[in-house]
Amino acid sequence: MKKEYMKLIKGAEKARKKAYTPYSKFKVGAAILTVDGKIFTGCNIENASFGLAVCAERVAIFKAISEGSTKFEAIAVIGDTDKPCSPCGACRQVISEFGEDIPLIMANLKGDIKIKKIKKLLPEAFGKNDLL
Repeated sequence: MKKEYMKLIKGAEKARKKAYTPYSKFKVGAAILTVDGKIFTGCNIENASFGLAVCAERVAIFKAISEGSTKFEAIAVIGDTDKPCSPCGACRQVISEFGEDIPLIMANLKGDIKIKKIKKLLPEAFGKNDLL
């Protein structure tokens, strides 16, 4: 496995500790690597109005975008799950907006890791060309 991927997993694990999850208690962390080598992290944030919660993956992506980065090398997500933590459908759609070949590193706290390209997790994603 690439050295950068392990660094992303560690960043996601650290971000997970900051998650705000008073309702589900399900903490998730994410880290995204930009093409210029920057890493942005995010954690999930819940709200009493459940529909207003936001996932760790989107927090990391939106932080990167708000800082001017829109080209990504890879993204990692980690949770306290039996199998490697997989992004929800909304996060898959947001990730695919920035490239169908982005490697997604899914991990859990037990050290299990699975890597797949986002196009494998969301085939035929809605995209920019669908708006034309």
